[in-house]
This record gives sequence, structure tokens and C-alpha cells, in this order.
Amino acid sequence: MRYSHRVVMLVLVVLLVAGAQPALHAQEPLTAEEQQAIAAATSLSRAFAAAARVAGPAVVNISTTTIVAERPALPFGFFGRGMEGLLRGYNREVHSLGSGCLVSAEGHILTNNHVVEGATEIRVTLADEREFPGRVLGADHATDLAVVKIDATGLPYLRWGDSQALQVGEWVVAIGSPFGLARTVTSGIVSATGRTNVGIIGYEDLIQTDAAINPGNSGGPLVNLRGELVGINTAIASRTGTSAGVGFAVPSIMAQRIARELIESGTVTRGWIGIIPRELSETLIRRYAPGATCGVFVEAIYRQQPAAVAGVQPADVVTHWGGAEITCVSRLTMAVADARIGADVQVRLIRGREPLTVTVCVAQQPRGQDGQAVEGI
Repeated sequence: MRYSHRVVMLVLVVLLVAGAQPALHAQEPLTAEEQQAIAAATSLSRAFAAAARVAGPAVVNISTTTIVAERPALPFGFFGRGMEGLLRGYNREVHSLGSGCLVSAEGHILTNNHVVEGATEIRVTLADEREFPGRVLGADHATDLAVVKIDATGLPYLRWGDSQALQVGEWVVAIGSPFGLARTVTSGIVSATGRTNVGIIGYEDLIQTDAAINPGNSGGPLVNLRGELVGINTAIASRTGTSAGVGFAVPSIMAQRIARELIESGTVTRGWIGIIPRELSETLIRRYAPGATCGVFVEAIYRQQPAAVAGVQPADVVTHWGGAEITCVSRLTMAVADARIGADVQVRLIRGREPLTVTVCVAQQPRGQDGQAVEGI
């Protein structure tokens, strides 16, 4: 076969250029240490995937509709016939999205109270895309938790984990519907436990995490690497409204008790002794309790309630409850709330410079005419 002169020259040029290129080197092998590091990272990656696989089917999307009555603003002095309908105002529908997690095979869903509060319609979408109407079985404003029920059985649900066993630095996974993006998985670590005085809920013993939590994650689960429920994502600290790496979750040890009571009775029963507490300050110590170094200041007391009957007085400082040291209002609030109704508890006080001990019989927290808990503990 004959080749044209031009083709022959082109082949020669290609061969010369190829011969001028440096020889390619074979890829360098990984060192033993690098192989071990990659194996460890791969194992951790699979652990996150396992947590998401185990917990994901029990995470739900909650969409709500709330009817808000609005009255239009009218110019001053504007009158006229036929204005009755306008002056009555009109109703506006407000739609919102949140998350929740199934805690039973019978359709009990744990979420945040602020996700469903005031809703006139609740729609729950499961991980398999089935949609059900939901109804609120009960809600607890103090912990911002609520239980929603859907009419379904045989559903996947989360196992309860032990939030008290969490360690700072431990990996956790958050699952929810940020910005309406269902079943979004984020990961991080436990940044702190036992956070109090954050100002988010009334009874605070919060888990802090840097797992990304954004609007729509509220009510979704925080799980450990075994896929167990260790917290309910509740709020974030942010100047922009989006994740800044500081999120808070209600711990499972609290959420489990609240969920059980809401499912059984629709309400939560808490202990009560009848005092108005206040954080102890240097000013209060100098003026009222020079013998105190820590504790909770009794600012006021309800007459004929357990603390008054036991002999507690305003300006006393509570230092111990049942043998446990009290360092802040949140600790005392939690201790009283969790106490068994009718239990006799030894309470150590400082009155002025003198220590004393009284026995307080815990009563049930009363409610006002509006159904809300009376102020104090």
C-alpha cells in the first residue's frame, strides 16, 4: 500500500514529538501509615452512613397551616357606610415547615411545640413519601416539646439513646428538613452538655452541637452513631438566622419523660414548692446572705405552699436539694420539677450567716385560669 508524501511526513513529526516527551512515571504507592489513615476515615464515613440509614426512615417532615386574623390599618378619620366587613378584618393563612421523629410504631411523633403551636392543619410526610393528617396529642411550653399523632401502624421509629452518656467531643448526626429539604443529614460533635441559662426554654439542660441546624430542622432528631435518639433539635444561636455552628437540642432523658406523659395524658406533671427564685449575686450576698458562697436566692414565696409550710423565707439561699448542690436557678428548677409528687425532700439553706435544713413536701405544679403554669417553682 502506498502512502502520500504528506502523510509520511506527518507520521514522522508525530513520532519525533512523542519521543521528545519525558517518560511517564508510575503512581507512587501509599505508605502503610497512609493506608491505615484512609481505612480509619473510611470506617468513620461508614459509621455516619449507618447512623443515617438506621435513623432516617423514622424522620418526618411536618407542614402546618395557621389562620392569622388581621385587621387592616385605616387612615385616621376614615368613615363610611358598608365598612363593617372591612373593620372586622380578614384571615390570612401562614404556612411553615418543620421536622419530627417517630417514637412509636403506632404513629406518635415527637417534635417542637413551636412547630405545631396554633396550627389549624398539620400534614406529616414520611420518609417513604406517604402523607397523613396529624393532630396534637399534647404540648409542653416549658420544654418546647409536643407529640403529634397520625393514624398509621407498623411504622419505623427511633430507639431512645442515653443523653447522660454523651461526652463532649462525641460525634452526632442531625436529620431534618432545613429550608424544606427533607431528610437532610448533617454531622458534628457534642460541643457541650448541661447548658443552662441560654434563655431558649423554661427547663434548660441542653445539648450544644456544631452539627449544622437551620430553619426547618426544628423538632428533628439528634442521634449518635448508633442511630439512637439523644436529643430533639430546638434552636440555634445565630445573627443571620442560619447555622453558625451553635445549635441546641433537648436531651433525650428529658424528652423521653415528656413524650411519655404527653402520650399517656396530654399534659406534663411537675413538682412545685412555691417560690420565686433568682440567681445569686454579690450584691444579694452582701445585703441578705453574707454566709452564702453559692446557691439560689429566694426572692418571694407563695403563702400556704410547700416551701412556706416548711419554713422557707424570702431572702433565704437554697444551697442543696436532697443532697445535691444547687449552683443556679436552672438546676433548682429541674430538681424540683423532676421530684416525685408527695416526696419529702431535705433542703439546705443559708439565712443571713446561719445554715439550716428544712423538709419540703413536693406538691404538683398548679396552673392558672389560662391553663399555663403559675410563675415560680
